[in-house]
Amino acid sequence: MNDTFLKACRGEEVPYTPIWIMRQAGRYLKEYREVRGKSNFLTMCKTPELAAEVTLQPIDILNVDAAILFSDILIPCEAMGQGLDFHEGKGPILSPAIRDEETVNKLYVPDPEDKMKFVPDAVRLLRKELADRVPLIGFAGAPFTTATYMIEGGTSKNFLNTKRMIYECPELYKKLMDKITATITEYLKAQISAGAQAVQIFDTWGGIFCPSDFRENALTYVQSIIGDLKKAMASGSIEEVPIIYFVGESAGLLEEIKTSGADVHGVDWRINLDDAISRLGENAVVQGNLDPLSMFLPQEKIEIRVQDVLSRAKSAGGHIFNLGHGVVPETPRDNVIALVEMVHKHSRR
Repeated sequence: MNDTFLKACRGEEVPYTPIWIMRQAGRYLKEYREVRGKSNFLTMCKTPELAAEVTLQPIDILNVDAAILFSDILIPCEAMGQGLDFHEGKGPILSPAIRDEETVNKLYVPDPEDKMKFVPDAVRLLRKELADRVPLIGFAGAPFTTATYMIEGGTSKNFLNTKRMIYECPELYKKLMDKITATITEYLKAQISAGAQAVQIFDTWGGIFCPSDFRENALTYVQSIIGDLKKAMASGSIEEVPIIYFVGESAGLLEEIKTSGADVHGVDWRINLDDAISRLGENAVVQGNLDPLSMFLPQEKIEIRVQDVLSRAKSAGGHIFNLGHGVVPETPRDNVIALVEMVHKHSRR
């Protein structure tokens, strides 16, 4: 088994820096496009065999050190009772938008083995098909990031409706967040029980806050999830696995983020990794942080940036190489393959 990723998450000595890539199963791979051409996105997410097929593709093609379950952070929204659809060119559409007492009251905390059974089923299938070649990462959206989609009804440029609820109707916002937090906690427990060997919590939009608002309206709910997961691990009701917390545009929030309770902190590309480590603590285990669009550079220039990230990560307690966010669909496939080779070559002890 290649357990380099898990060792790095725990801050243990590794023979080289492991790498996986956010959105590594995606449209930049022709093999993914072939599967996607026969099914819509939600069907792929809800069909364990299809989810497993595209999850495995990057392992064989890229030689990455971990697989991440193919799914979407909005799957729990539908399970809670909100309509969910994906439109080409428009992104996700959630209806009705959750903006008042009535719509919040209609949401419920689902049993993930009932309303989202296809996700733990995909995890179980993947563990069997991976045969421990590399570890499998499960994931969920953080409560705040999930809430933005539910409140806005989709993507947003300024999160007007979300922030209005926070500022004008704080009790309603808390009621919604409590339901989302409970849902995501049980969802992650189900993935771990099914065999996920690490989990990542994506707070993609957490960086829209000032630090005090982030603490009160986003971080506290993540701390609740991580606290509950670690209690369950300590009691033996679920396996002990590393928890990764990723916040988009996190440079102004690192002092808050380091209190999340996570084992690994994902860092985006808007800050030098050594600066982030100095603020997270010298024993911090970090993940990141190459700019996803730097993958359009010539390979010799990508290599220089890879070496820079690896050099800056030397002060960390552990390092998992990743992009600072997801690989974009237009990215040259050969550059991604080369990236993995570069990381392995230049970090080998």
